[in-house]
Amino acid sequence: MPTVRSLPEWPGWVAGLFLAVFLTLPMAAVLWHAGGGSAPQPADWAALRFTVLQALISAGVSVALAIPVARALSRRQFRGRALLLGLMGAPFILPVIVAILGLIAVFGRAGWLNQILATLSLPQLQIYGLHGVVLAHVFFNLPLATRMILQGWQAVPAERFRLAASLGMGRSMVFRIIEWPMLRGVAPGAFAVIFAICLSSFAVALVLGGGPRATTLELAIYQAFRFDFDLGRAAMLAGIQLALVALATALALRFGGVVHGLAGGQGRPPLRPEAAQPLLRLWDGALIGLVAAFLLAPLIAVVLRGAPALLALPWPVWKAALVSLSVALAATGLCMGLACALAITALRRTGLELLAIGGLALSPLVVGTGVFLLVNPWANPTALALPVTVVVNAVMALPFALRLILPRLRQIEASQGRLADSLGLQGVARLRWLLWPQLKPALGFAAGLAAALSMGDLGVIALFSDPQHATLPLQVLRLIGAYRTEAAAGAGLLLLMCSFGLFWLFDRGGRHAAA
Repeated sequence: MPTVRSLPEWPGWVAGLFLAVFLTLPMAAVLWHAGGGSAPQPADWAALRFTVLQALISAGVSVALAIPVARALSRRQFRGRALLLGLMGAPFILPVIVAILGLIAVFGRAGWLNQILATLSLPQLQIYGLHGVVLAHVFFNLPLATRMILQGWQAVPAERFRLAASLGMGRSMVFRIIEWPMLRGVAPGAFAVIFAICLSSFAVALVLGGGPRATTLELAIYQAFRFDFDLGRAAMLAGIQLALVALATALALRFGGVVHGLAGGQGRPPLRPEAAQPLLRLWDGALIGLVAAFLLAPLIAVVLRGAPALLALPWPVWKAALVSLSVALAATGLCMGLACALAITALRRTGLELLAIGGLALSPLVVGTGVFLLVNPWANPTALALPVTVVVNAVMALPFALRLILPRLRQIEASQGRLADSLGLQGVARLRWLLWPQLKPALGFAAGLAAALSMGDLGVIALFSDPQHATLPLQVLRLIGAYRTEAAAGAGLLLLMCSFGLFWLFDRGGRHAAA
C-alpha cells in the first residue's frame, strides 16, 4: 500500500473537518429551531411511499431495459459504436431542467409523439404524474445502467464464448451458463445505485409530478420550508430521506457490481457464433437504434426549439447565465481543492473518503435551510444565497470527483512511489514531477463533471434567491411557470451549451495537458 510520507496530511484533515461541520451543523440548526422533529402526517407517509415507489420502478425499468441493450452492444461491432457509448454519458451531466424541457417537447401534450398519435387517431400520452417522473429518471439512468452492465459483459473472457461455440452451445445455454452468473453479480449493484439516485429527486418531481399525489421527500422538504416554514416537518422528512439514502448507498456498496470468477483471458474480441443469425442482428440493431433515439430526441428537441429564440433572449436570462458560470467555476475550484486534499490524506488514512458520501445522503435543501437559520440573526440570508449555493454544489459533486481522483492517485503511488522515494522526490517536487503530470486527465474530467453538475443545479438557490441573483436553471424554471415556452426553450439551449462547454473545456484541457 502506498504511503506518500513526503506529502502533508493536514489539508485532508482540514477538508474532512470542513465537510463534517458543513453537513452536520445545518441539520442540527434545523432540529434546534424546530424543537425536534414533528410526527409524520398522512401527507408525509404519502410522500415517502411515492418516493420509494418511483425509485423502485425507475431503477427496475432502467436495469430491465439496460440488460438487453448492453447485451446487444457487447456482441455487435459497428461504425459509430464508440461515439454512441460516449453519448451515453451525456444525460448524467445534462442539466435536469433542460432534460425536462426536451422530454416535454417529445412526450408532452403538444410533443412530437402525441402529434404522431393524433394523426393516427390513437390515444395521447400524459407526461405528468408517476409515469412522467419515471420516464425522466429512466432517461437519466438508463445510460448509467447500460454502461455498468456492459462492463460486466466486457469482463467475461472471450475464450469462454469461443469454448461455448466449439461445444455447440445455443443462445439459451450460453446465457444460462456464462451470462446469467455475470448478471447476478452486476445487476443488483446497478439497481441499488440508481435507486439511491432516484430517492433524492427534486426538479423532476417539481415540474413533472403533476400534483400532491406525486410528491417526493425532497419536494416535500422544499414545500415545508418555502410555503409553510414548518421546520419540524422539514427536519423529520430530512431524517427519513437521510436514512433511506444511507441504506440505499450501503446496498450499492455491498452489491457494487463486482463480477467474481471472470479473471483470465487474453483480451480478444468475443466470437459469438450463436448471435450471428440475421433476425438476431436485426433485433440488436433495433434495440440500439431505439435507445439512441430515446436519448437523442430530447436533446435534438431542445436544440430545434431553442435555436430560434436564443438570440432574442431578454437580458435577465443572459445575466443569470453569467451568475451560473460564476457559481459553477467557484464550486469547481472548491470541489477540486477538497477532493485533492482528501485524496492525498486518504492514501494513508483509509475511510476518510467516506465523509464525501455525506454529500449524497443529506438533502441540499436542508443544508440550505440550516445555513439560513444560522446566518439569519446576523445577516440577510438572501445576500448569501450564491455563496451557500457554491459550497453546496461543491459538496454535492465531491463524491464523484473523489472517486475519479483517488483510484488514479493510488495507482500512481503503487507503481512509481518507491522509485520517487529513492530519487528523493518529496513535497512540492513530488507533486510537480510525479503526481501532477499523470493526474491531469483525471483532474480535468473531475473538474468538468463538477462544473457541469453545478451549472445545471436547481436546489438551494430555489429557496433563497431573488430576481437579481437568479441562476440560469432557476430562470428557466420561472419562464416555464410563466408559460413563456419559447423563451424557456432558448434559455434551456443556452444552459445546455454552457454545461457541455464547461465539461468539454476542463476535460479537454486535462487530456491535452497530459499529452
